[in-house]
Amino acid sequence: MQLARVVGQAVSTVKHPSFQGWKLLLVQLLGVDGQPDGEPLLAIDNSGAGARDLVIVSNDGSGARAMVGDRNSPARWFVMGIQDR
Repeated sequence: MQLARVVGQAVSTVKHPSFQGWKLLLVQLLGVDGQPDGEPLLAIDNSGAGARDLVIVSNDGSGARAMVGDRNSPARWFVMGIQDR
């Protein structure tokens, strides 16, 4: 698990079938000092996170594939929750 900030949303007319019904968010991982850590990445979301929200993400690919219900899904990162302010 890692803290991240939502920096955008991905929109696609063609995507993997396992992503149907899931919001795709562009998130910037944050280090322990709250500064950006690496490049932004794509995470699936079902929690309703929006722009500038602080979210908790996980890179448990097995868990992400279980969430979308497809063992062959390319899903890896997913939003676990939104941090309260």
